[in-house]
Amino acid sequence: MKNLKLAQILVGLALYLISTGVSFAAFNLTSTQSSQITSPLVNVSPSIKAQYKVDPSVPRDQLCPLNGVMYTQQEKEIYDKRRPLAVMIENSDESRPQSGLSRADIVYEAIAEGWITRMMGVFYCNTPMENIVFAPVRSARTYFVDWVSEYDALYNHVGGAGRCSDDTVDNRAKALCQIDRFGIKDLDQFGIGFPDCYRNPDRLNHPVATEHTMVCFSENLYKIAEKREWTNVDDKGIPWDKSFDPWQFKDDPKLEDRGTVSSIKIVFAEGYDKYIGLWQYDKETNSYKRSTGGQPHLDLENKEQLIAKNVIIQLSKITGPVDDHGHILYQTIGNSKAIIFQDGKAIVGSWSKKSRLSRTLFYDSVGKEVVMTRGPIWIELLDSEQKVTY
Repeated sequence: MKNLKLAQILVGLALYLISTGVSFAAFNLTSTQSSQITSPLVNVSPSIKAQYKVDPSVPRDQLCPLNGVMYTQQEKEIYDKRRPLAVMIENSDESRPQSGLSRADIVYEAIAEGWITRMMGVFYCNTPMENIVFAPVRSARTYFVDWVSEYDALYNHVGGAGRCSDDTVDNRAKALCQIDRFGIKDLDQFGIGFPDCYRNPDRLNHPVATEHTMVCFSENLYKIAEKREWTNVDDKGIPWDKSFDPWQFKDDPKLEDRGTVSSIKIVFAEGYDKYIGLWQYDKETNSYKRSTGGQPHLDLENKEQLIAKNVIIQLSKITGPVDDHGHILYQTIGNSKAIIFQDGKAIVGSWSKKSRLSRTLFYDSVGKEVVMTRGPIWIELLDSEQKVTY
């Protein structure tokens, strides 16, 4: 009897130790991962795919109003039923290479907290033929809201700085409050579910923190916008381009007419070498190839180096940090100096934006509006001319 009781005690003790060990291991595993993974681990294809195909024999004779690139009538019939889509994409070194930037018509780059730049791609004419992957999508900032307003664009982001009731954020930096107050056509990921946007921790070949994992998809976002009655006209029937002031565009100059300004180095913040931007001019293709932090800057989806036809340095006053979150502010409305690089040349001129809703315009040294070379346009925000070398 004693032996039987002893055996039962030993068996019970063994089961207790096993269950405790399993629970401890499970706790360690979940507690380690919970700070990194907050959504499904599966890497699935988006549920809505673009079905359009372009006939290569069809002439490209339709002007994109954003960057002057010529598209087919078939493509135009698709994007004419939409409005521009602005997507926040981060630029921390952990997040590279990003997805989708090579497909943007226009890209804005400006510093966020920690003196790390953040980008906003504006997508429109180059969207119809593919369900473009955007990643990593990050949060909204107030100065980007001012640029979104120029296009009456859809705005895709993951949260942002400052709701109206948040007393910890400077009123001037409350991007979420402004999005609501201004009636921005908001595609905040917090209101968009899987699989239209989701966290993919396996997007790159190395582990990254949760904030670097959000992916969204262009066709999915446009379908959501359509359900919300945000097509080429809004729910009140107002077209997005009612007050839109397009830039002027021109073709590439002849090879012999191209300049010799071969590189543009941009130091956004001293001591942050991983975020130094370098644009190398390729005279044969009349384009600028981008490197960041000393490495060619690629798009993960097509492995191509990012290029631009126009690189614009928009000099703007920076204020801040203005609160304990480290938020900064840019001067987006008003006027100041600008340097426009195109065709291997540098045009020293100015920029002007009269109001939040009005277009930012760029002028040469005699006050004539700069005519953009057809192709991708990058607008780089700097607070000092000494931070650009060419």
